[in-house]
Amino acid sequence: MTDRAPQPVDRQLPTEESRDLLALVREIAQREIRPRAAEEEDAGRFPREVFTLLSEAGLLGLPYAGEFGGGEQPYEVYLQVLEELAAARLTVGLGVSVHSLACHGLAGYGTKEQQGAHLPAMLGGGLLGAYCLSEPAAGSDAASLTTKAVRDGGDWVITGTKAWITHGGVADFYTVLARTGAEGPKGITAFLVPGDAQGLTAAVPEKKMGMKGSPTAQLHFDGVRVPDSRRIGEEGQGFTIALAALDAGRLGIAACAVGVAQAALDEALTYALDRRQFGHPIADFQGLRFMLADMATKIEAGRALYLAAARLRDAGKPFSRQAAMAKLFCTDAAMAVTTDAVQVLGGYGYTADFPVERLMREAKVLQIVEGTNQIQRMVIARHLAGPETR
Repeated sequence: MTDRAPQPVDRQLPTEESRDLLALVREIAQREIRPRAAEEEDAGRFPREVFTLLSEAGLLGLPYAGEFGGGEQPYEVYLQVLEELAAARLTVGLGVSVHSLACHGLAGYGTKEQQGAHLPAMLGGGLLGAYCLSEPAAGSDAASLTTKAVRDGGDWVITGTKAWITHGGVADFYTVLARTGAEGPKGITAFLVPGDAQGLTAAVPEKKMGMKGSPTAQLHFDGVRVPDSRRIGEEGQGFTIALAALDAGRLGIAACAVGVAQAALDEALTYALDRRQFGHPIADFQGLRFMLADMATKIEAGRALYLAAARLRDAGKPFSRQAAMAKLFCTDAAMAVTTDAVQVLGGYGYTADFPVERLMREAKVLQIVEGTNQIQRMVIARHLAGPETR
């Protein structure tokens, strides 16, 4: 492997503070995350100490209010932090995005009392969160979830199974969507459940194609009791809360995808400049030069798309359509770029001696999580043409 370090992305950041923040993130990524990424992913090791470090550095609560320990950074900045982290190791970048998603409900819909009681520890107290929406039979059709929460005096008793939970079994808290009323989206309510709640257990983590260091597991709720003070928002408001969180979360996935693609391009470019065949660096051959140019163009276009959506969000304007577009385009681009990176490296790209094969395996899941790309197309089409008439 080459010792050449990739050049930092030339970012357009709004303030000197945000430029310093990105410099700090790059330093942490280079020193603490990237050097151990391949070995730990291969071993399936979850880097909890990295998330502790990020919490201590104030990087787990960047888009949230300062009064509760957040960083008060706009999404335009927060997403570029995610991109840098994901370029170093997707387990970390996506993990920060999932943690932010888990905080979204309480930060946006909780009472001041709830926020004061829980957010400081969630945003900067070393805790790690997870988001529980999907179920074994309710993935894309999340409104059909069957996990139930039944009121018992001043408590709620939750029973059911959640699936595909990032940080399942290692999180300190879970934002859980459960059915409290009739079938359909209006019968769903959100709850904040402690990770050590009695009756809450995690299954053995899934064996995955990539992101082996990030535990993804089913969670079983066997009569888990939580007080009504841990209900987020009103009864029946849970699906609205979930959709708002997913709009923001899709931007996180888009940023992570661009980070993975950027890391793959960096590796491919470095290899193409160093590798010599027929007396020349292979970067001299037009076929590879055009491939690298296409890869770089996809990355720049994806970055511009997610940042445009982020700026809409920061301005308080609707951004759901643009978030779906960003998630769709950036994750498809990441799959294409990482596949091309393997091709640039040839046989070496197919070995674990170089990171591009891992990046290619990791890119695939980004087309699936937080709404498959087929769902993103449905969301975009509904914004354009209205609901289906069938």
